[in-house]
Amino acid sequence: MKKPVHNPREVAEIVAIQALSFIAGEPERLGLFLAESGIGPETLRNAASNPEFLASVLDFVMRDDATVQAFAKVSELHPTNIAAAHQVLRDPKWERDVP
Repeated sequence: MKKPVHNPREVAEIVAIQALSFIAGEPERLGLFLAESGIGPETLRNAASNPEFLASVLDFVMRDDATVQAFAKVSELHPTNIAAAHQVLRDPKWERDVP
């Protein structure tokens, strides 16, 4: 059984990784994201371990209401939860190791 995650930063990173999977699920959306982020498909997996990159994933999702709604539906998250994850990843006070 997995241990529940309570750290807001860790939860936000999980949401961002789900968003990255959502982006990767549609070739056109993935191509746009890769073009805008400047990374290549071969470096995507390594980039996913970078909190700043994860914040940029949620930046991409949050900039368009239709994309937020589509991701919310697929991930079964409320849009406000996605926005909260985005805020946590963009807020420097949330350190990864804070209990």
